[in-house]
Amino acid sequence: MSGRAGDHALPASSPAEPDPEAPSPMSGGDFPGDLLRAVLHRLPPADVARAACVCRLWRAVASDRAVLEAAFRAPWGVRRVLGDPATRAFWRAASLARFALSHTVRRGDTVPGVALKYSVQVTDIKRFNNMMSDHGIYSRERLLIPISDPEILLGSTCYIEMDHNSKREVAVFYPEGHPNGNAESVANAAAAKRRSKRILESVRRSLHVDDGTAEYYLSVTGGDPRAAMMEFSEDLRWEQRQTGH
Repeated sequence: MSGRAGDHALPASSPAEPDPEAPSPMSGGDFPGDLLRAVLHRLPPADVARAACVCRLWRAVASDRAVLEAAFRAPWGVRRVLGDPATRAFWRAASLARFALSHTVRRGDTVPGVALKYSVQVTDIKRFNNMMSDHGIYSRERLLIPISDPEILLGSTCYIEMDHNSKREVAVFYPEGHPNGNAESVANAAAAKRRSKRILESVRRSLHVDDGTAEYYLSVTGGDPRAAMMEFSEDLRWEQRQTGH
């Protein structure tokens, strides 16, 4: 049966209109937040910043402090970063230049000597610390030392600080342990405190006195428990003589 081909042709289908309610493939949709977080934890800072531009969900996760910190410290094996930077832009550049070692300036220190100790260039120390000359060391309590060997950061804890002399914000590594002093000294002080407590308890029990009395006799004898007990015995005998007992 003959006829025109156009008589029985199906009408051309028009492109389907996009459903405004359907989630965009890049919008995250029902993408679990925990899974997204696990993925972003493995990205470098630059990619985390790009992920924040995808959608609201991705921006929320990519802006989370834990995600930003993980991306910042992962390249260098840093265990933890404490403190909050002035702006989130700090996290985006995880270069080695964002880290510094804190050196406490001591009597006799010189910039060349410090540079030799840490195997860095004198000019790098001066530039990093915003110093015009070597004499700038004498007006500072500490110098920030550029990291020359990334391995010293492995497993470390760093502290985000704004150094007013160098006029830069950095993640500072303290070889001593933490900003407030030498970690070994803190441990020794805690051990000494425990030892003193044991001595006090021993003297208190031996003399059958209260803590205040035991502390007094330890203080006047320089912490010597034997001398403290002898001193107490002498005072006790003196009191007995005075009372006629």
